[in-house]
Amino acid sequence: MRKISIFIGLVVLLFHTSCESKKHETKDETKYLVSSPIRKDTSITKDYVCQIHSIRHIELRALEKGYLQHIYVDEGQFVKKGQQMFHIMPNVYEADLQKAKAEAEVAEIEFKNTQLLADGNVVSANELAMAKAEYDKAKAEVKLAETHLGFTDIRAPFDGIMDHLEAREGSLLDEGELLTTLSDNSKMWVYFNVPEAEYLDYITSANNGSKQQVELLMANNRKFDQIGVVETIEGEFNHETGNIAFRATFDNPKRILRHGETGSILMTVPLTNALLIPQKATFEVLDKKYVFVLDEKGTVQQREIHVGAELQHLFVVEKGLSENDKVLLEGIRMVKNGENIHFEYMKPEKMLSSLDLYAE
Repeated sequence: MRKISIFIGLVVLLFHTSCESKKHETKDETKYLVSSPIRKDTSITKDYVCQIHSIRHIELRALEKGYLQHIYVDEGQFVKKGQQMFHIMPNVYEADLQKAKAEAEVAEIEFKNTQLLADGNVVSANELAMAKAEYDKAKAEVKLAETHLGFTDIRAPFDGIMDHLEAREGSLLDEGELLTTLSDNSKMWVYFNVPEAEYLDYITSANNGSKQQVELLMANNRKFDQIGVVETIEGEFNHETGNIAFRATFDNPKRILRHGETGSILMTVPLTNALLIPQKATFEVLDKKYVFVLDEKGTVQQREIHVGAELQHLFVVEKGLSENDKVLLEGIRMVKNGENIHFEYMKPEKMLSSLDLYAE
C-alpha cells in the first residue's frame, strides 16, 4: 500500500513539473511584433477656435429727433437695398422745407429785380452780386431742409438680415439713437488666431502666393458645406498671447451662418519628411509618452519621446527616436523594462499599410 502511494506521488510530481515546463516553454516562445519608425511626407489637420462675422454688419440709427411713427420690418427679416424700414414723424421737417422754399422764392424775385436795375445802371454790380449770393443761400437752405426731411425715412443701405428692434412705434427718438443692426450675410469673414511658430510654418510653406483653403466646423460639430480661403493676416502679433489673427472668407449662399457665431477652422498643414510611429506602440506615464525600444541583444528599454503632431493612428515624433530604432508594436503591457524577448520584425512600409490612414 505504501509503494502504491509513493508511485502516485511521483506521477503527480512528474505531471506538475511537465506543466510548469510547458508554461515556461510557451512564455519563452512568445514572439512580439517589432518595427521601425518611418519617414514620410504627409499632412495634418489643425483646428483653431474662430469667430464668424458678417462681411458687412452696421448699426441703423436715427439721424433726426422725433417720434418713431412707423416700423415697416420685423426682427430677423431679410430686407432689400433701398427698402423702407422706419419712418420718423416728418411734420416739423416738412414745415422747415416749406419755409425754405418760400424764402428761396423771395430771394429769386429780389435777384431778378436787382438784375433789371443793374442792366439799366441804376444799381451797382456789387448790389447785384449781393442779391445773387442771397438767392444761392436760399437755394442751399432748401437743399438742407430736403435732406433733413429725407432722414425721416430710414431705408436699407444693402441687402441683409435685420436684428433686434431697439425702439418701438411711438418712441421719442434722440438724434443718433440705435434702431437695429443690419448684417450682409452673403459672405462671412471668419477670424482665428494662429501661434507664432505655426504662422512661420504657414508663411514659409505657402505655394507661390496661392490662397490656403480651409474648412469650417460649426458648433453642431458638422462641417459647413462651403470651402473658405485665407485672404488676410493681420499686421501685428498680440504680445499677450503670442498669436496673430488670420481671416478666412466663406460664401454663404443659403444664409446658414449668422454674425456672431463660433466654430473651428480646419486647416491642412503639410509635413515634410515626418518621422511616424503607430499610436498603439506608445504608453503614458505622468503625462509623458514612452515606447519600448529593443537593443542588439533583444532587450526592451523604456524611452521617452516627444510628439509633435497627431494623425489618425499615428504620432509624428519630434525627439527620442530615429529610423534605425526597433520599436515594440504589440504587447507593451506584457513586457517589463530590461526584459529579453523573442520578436518578429515587420518592415515599416508593411506596418504603415496595415494602418487605416492616409499618408503620402
